[in-house]
Amino acid sequence: MLKGEAIESISRIVMEYFKAQKFEFIPGKTKIPLQWPSYGYEEVNEAIESLLSTWVTMGKKVNAFENIFANYLGAKYATMVNSGSSANLAVLTALTNPSLRDRIKKGDEIITPTVTWATTVYPIVNVGAKPVFVDVGFDYNIDVDKIESSITEKTSAIMPVHLLGNPCDIKRIMEIAEEHDLFVIEDNCESYGAEVDGRKVGTFGDVGTSSFFISHHITTIEGGMVNTDDEELFELLKQIRVFGWIRDLKEREAIAKKYSNIDPRFLFINMGFNLRPTEIQGAFGMHQMKKLDDFIKIRKDNAEYWNKRLEEFSDYLILPKERLGTRHVWFCYPITVKPSAPFKRKELTDFLESRKIETRPIQSGNMVEQPVSEFLDYKVFGELKNSKIIMTNSFFFGNHQRIGETEREYVADSIEEFIKQKVRR
Repeated sequence: MLKGEAIESISRIVMEYFKAQKFEFIPGKTKIPLQWPSYGYEEVNEAIESLLSTWVTMGKKVNAFENIFANYLGAKYATMVNSGSSANLAVLTALTNPSLRDRIKKGDEIITPTVTWATTVYPIVNVGAKPVFVDVGFDYNIDVDKIESSITEKTSAIMPVHLLGNPCDIKRIMEIAEEHDLFVIEDNCESYGAEVDGRKVGTFGDVGTSSFFISHHITTIEGGMVNTDDEELFELLKQIRVFGWIRDLKEREAIAKKYSNIDPRFLFINMGFNLRPTEIQGAFGMHQMKKLDDFIKIRKDNAEYWNKRLEEFSDYLILPKERLGTRHVWFCYPITVKPSAPFKRKELTDFLESRKIETRPIQSGNMVEQPVSEFLDYKVFGELKNSKIIMTNSFFFGNHQRIGETEREYVADSIEEFIKQKVRR
């Protein structure tokens, strides 16, 4: 069989397989998971084509996805890497690189929220900088009112996190950063597509990062992206992504000429890692981007339904909100059980789990309370009052493209049943 015929035959089989898949939700029997894979036959067929071509490492499809993603955000440049965690590592490595005239130096302080994902924090420590933990509000985002007071002469950057799909007050953060001449690194791993005043978050600061892990809005199975409008930073990120060599650089020919005694295929001008994605990941990303806004709409509809249904329990629960002038993209649906409630988080989550509704804590919670903090050189600003409450009282359940009207009603019914049982006692 010729290659073209093989691809056509396999593609037809894959398409028929995916179209034949039926999903029936049976209350109490069918699990409502945190995530449901968002890819279909289009992504699989594109990946198979790459496998059959034998060009499977970073190439044209990765580059195509980078361009699509940059255009979606409204950014000039995008650099794909193998995970969102690697995206954060690449950014911090770039901003501390000796080739940058104005850079973050060892011992400098970087302000970041206490409630976040672990690999927002680790790269700060990895490059010899010091995370300064600031409390969050009950929107789970950094408390902007506390940022300015935490700035010292050693502060060089702010690394806000748009957590759980909810854009933080990035405009105020940018005002503070500009006043104090600080870098802004937006961890946007869970919130690409979110907006403030019509502008995509991740594009306000010097650089933004995104993640395409299997549980995120779209997936490349594993994968991440760095976006920036700074060409110097973009060129540096491409060096860091692949060993520090010159192959992908704009000025590669001029650099090769300068070092003409070295084979340009193995010419290294900086330190770097191997953070390359594969063409399989690029193949997935190209097709996933076409579905992103539809997925966001489903999540938004679900969240609005839960907000209406659960509003009557606001004496016991802190529910998520969409701030005026923003577009929330609802990575999940988070809830905080008020300390004054007649029940504990664990009682509620145990009840939901018994109903086959999967739950999780809010990311890494209060990072200062994690055992790994013993290995981190960090500072704390203030009491972290809200972070401590979120660590013990907050959780989330899934909100994704496979949750429809029946499933979301079942979730709301389950929470209502639990609370009414507790309140009657």
